[in-house]
Amino acid sequence: MAYFHLKLVPPRPTFPHDASAKEMETMDRHADYWRSQAAAGTAIAVGPVLEGEGAWGLAVIEAEDEGAARALADADPVIRAAIGFHYQISTMPSLILRSKDAGSPQNSTFQHFRT
Repeated sequence: MAYFHLKLVPPRPTFPHDASAKEMETMDRHADYWRSQAAAGTAIAVGPVLEGEGAWGLAVIEAEDEGAARALADADPVIRAAIGFHYQISTMPSLILRSKDAGSPQNSTFQHFRT
């Protein structure tokens, strides 16, 4: 398994402040999707990041490989709705978790990146 950072890029820099009703309905389904991924243990952290006049989305996930990470991103309702969102996916070669949030001692250790 590997870790990935997913950045959800909105359709315009002022989103969500000027979001339409359709966009907000889609964002509700987006949030439900990521809650289910968190419950399944795939999503480690998900949430909005405020920046400038708008916001973008952040997800840190655990997946088999980049293809699996891309499949999770592509299944997101905001992507499937084709309303202008897209994901940028980056590999995270290591991850440090707080013991309180890690769930088990082995998950709270630093994993060194090896090439």
